[in-house]
Order: sequence, then C-alpha cells, then structure tokens
Amino acid sequence: QVQLVESGGGLVQAGDSLRLSCAVYGLSFSNYAMGWFRQAPGMGREFVAAITLRGDRQYYPDHVKGRFTIFRNNAESTVDLEIKNLRPEDTATYVCAAAPNRGYYYVGRTPGEYDYWGQGTQVTVSS
Repeated sequence: QVQLVESGGGLVQAGDSLRLSCAVYGLSFSNYAMGWFRQAPGMGREFVAAITLRGDRQYYPDHVKGRFTIFRNNAESTVDLEIKNLRPEDTATYVCAAAPNRGYYYVGRTPGEYDYWGQGTQVTVSS
C-alpha cells in the first residue's frame, strides 16, 4: 500500500522558517519525481516545488524562488520542503506527491502529472 505522510507543519509567525517532511512508503522511491503543492481554503492546488529522481535538479515557480528549497533522500525515501521568511499568504495545507519516472530530468508542475498524494500538513502563518 502506497502512503505519503507529511509532517512538520504548525502555527508560526511571519519571518519564521519551517521544514516540512514527507515520508514515502510502498513505492520504489528513487523511480519517482517528487513535488510539493499547497492548497489554501477555497483555492486549487498550487505547485510550489519539485525535484528530479536523483535530486540533482529542483524547480520552483517564480513567486517562491529564494524562499522555498526542496530536498530528497533516496536512501530514506523522504522529501523535505524548507520554507524561509514565512508570510501570511503562505498559509495553506502543504501536500507532497509522487510522479512516475518520465526521465532523469523530469519534474511535474501540474497536479495531473502526479499519481500519489499525501494528506497534507497545515501551515498557518500569523502576521
């Protein structure tokens, strides 16, 4: 059974940093590109970070570049998201997802490219 389990969310103040973690079970982890999305209430899933199979390339949308960093550890089947200088508009449920291997340098930027999803971890940023 495939499971993606996120952790590390919480209530923080603007300017703080957080590191979210996603543990993956039941998958050949190194054969999946990984991504993080977030969803605020009443909004759709928003792509925030992705990483290639071997972790050698990372991709971010422009509005989070410089504050968000994605890491993966293939030996431990985990993918982390570090967020610096948190802002109230970062408040959302953060969800990790796994996309099947489409090439060494492939990453998915849209939800439809991902096959497996976690339940998410809530991040709330107070001003």
